[in-house]
Amino acid sequence: MISVEVLEKQITELDNESFSKLRDWFIDFEQSRWEKQIEADSNAGKLDFLINVALAEHQAV
Repeated sequence: MISVEVLEKQITELDNESFSKLRDWFIDFEQSRWEKQIEADSNAGKLDFLINVALAEHQAV
């Protein structure tokens, strides 16, 4: 496995076009991981409290 330090050095050596491609890929990759985590948390019931808060606010109106 490549160390973070090696990756950091390689990233600093990228030209602007390559860096832009890497940045765009990384943003997409990060969003995909986030969506998978949210889905897993939702399926596990960890976000049910949000539904309860919304229902309580709706009933208070």
